[in-house]
Amino acid sequence: MTAPLTDGDLTLHPSPPNGQLTSFAVSRHAPGGARDALGTVELRPTSPGVALVVWALDGGPGVAEQALPLVTEYAFGELGFERLQVEVDVQLRSSARVAIRSGFRREGVLRGAAVVDGERRDVAIYGMRADDPRPDTVTGWTALMDSALPKKRVIAHVVVRDPSGRVLLCQVSYKKDLELPGGVVEPDEDPATGATREMEEELGTALPLLGVLAIDWLPRWEGWGDAVEILYDGGVHDPSLIDRLQPDGFEIKGISWRAPEELAGLVSPLNARRLPMLLADPGRLHNLSNGSPVTS
Repeated sequence: MTAPLTDGDLTLHPSPPNGQLTSFAVSRHAPGGARDALGTVELRPTSPGVALVVWALDGGPGVAEQALPLVTEYAFGELGFERLQVEVDVQLRSSARVAIRSGFRREGVLRGAAVVDGERRDVAIYGMRADDPRPDTVTGWTALMDSALPKKRVIAHVVVRDPSGRVLLCQVSYKKDLELPGGVVEPDEDPATGATREMEEELGTALPLLGVLAIDWLPRWEGWGDAVEILYDGGVHDPSLIDRLQPDGFEIKGISWRAPEELAGLVSPLNARRLPMLLADPGRLHNLSNGSPVTS
């Protein structure tokens, strides 16, 4: 008979190993020497070395948070699993907290992967590897928090001007609106480096960045999630600069100087709001929300 698992409060009795499902009967010590049955935790193998963890326990999320670490260590140490996975209906926030607090990192969402009461629902995937640092360590806890906390895109664009106050804009291949040079900052890349890299890729030349003109928060728009955008000052240049730049011909089809009064209808409504304002007063940092000044 397989020895029970215990943390001094809960006791888990594993079913005998059989290469298939392993079930743990969970109980708690009660007055008078009795034990209260609280339910079960199951390990359901899905592929070699991988199992799905499923629980049905009474007593609230705290019971599951106690039981799952016992199960995971047994699964890795005694049963030889290399990865465990939890699948949670995104509306069941208490179950999501159990997964995180038990050491499972949020890895993504399967859209419409489950049907509950006739409604198709999204399912969040949480995973733990045998070699992951555990949640009672600093690196383990921060990795868990990093997996679950919101992540915003960061965008870096460059405002390049000529002496008459015109702005350099790009005709991109994927939309009609003219756009500033720059783009999305890559993971582990600082925004200024991202702006410089994007200019080099798009125009063949990375102009020096003289500072930040604006920081803008962008709400959700046409399928994009919200983002933070940094607009850098690319300086004032002779109009002949345009002849020395080399659009890549794929993403950037052409470049042109445009005066502030020309922008409406040529750029997105966002840039139509903010670019004339930045061009009129490039000497200060503009704090913007969706292209409009943030007022206190």
